[in-house]
Amino acid sequence: MQPYGIPAGRAGTLDSVSRNKVLRNTYGLLGLSMIPTAIGAMLGISLQFHMSPMMGLLVFMGVAFGSMFLIEKNKNNSMGVVLLLGFTFFMGLWLSQLLQVALRFPNGAQSIALAAGGTGVTFLAMSTIATVSKRDFSSLGKFLFIGLIVALVAGIANIWLQLPALALTLSAAMVVISSLYMLYDVSRVVNGGETNYISAALAIYLDIYNLFQNLLFLILSLTGNSRD
Repeated sequence: MQPYGIPAGRAGTLDSVSRNKVLRNTYGLLGLSMIPTAIGAMLGISLQFHMSPMMGLLVFMGVAFGSMFLIEKNKNNSMGVVLLLGFTFFMGLWLSQLLQVALRFPNGAQSIALAAGGTGVTFLAMSTIATVSKRDFSSLGKFLFIGLIVALVAGIANIWLQLPALALTLSAAMVVISSLYMLYDVSRVVNGGETNYISAALAIYLDIYNLFQNLLFLILSLTGNSRD
């Protein structure tokens, strides 16, 4: 057995002890990844980090996809953990832009807490369903991927269109997609489809991140009133 995962040839044939070990390591790394995320977010808020939509899109796509590629290339050694934590710091820094907007609302702090609580409850529910039922949810993969691509393309288009109704619709769709992706990704670990905890932690981290930011956007849009 490799230190950071299971040889590819054994995927899907792991015993319950090995699967539980991968799941524990995944959750441990996932929890650790929240620390650099919080540090990045606080730093971004203190520095009032902000980028224009177009430039921001280019920077985000370059850093995010480049980081994910490097993490996957190094998922079987300790550098994969280092790269993942560096990536989550960047994601926290990026998230600070939305948090700065939220904090300009009278109910901004409460909205952030509500979005965090909703994300936590959803993750607990989805992971419990996947772990307890041990059902194979792999059939969701193609549907979720198509939905994610459609939402991504529509989101990029809305940078120019600036349609509030479309933004709300996309955020609502992403809440559903991210929640189901949690179920899908945890299920893959539980059933032996994902045998590397670094890859698993990355996937579930992105699910949590996307759910939180879209929940926060919806809450602010539907209940908040900006001071500006």
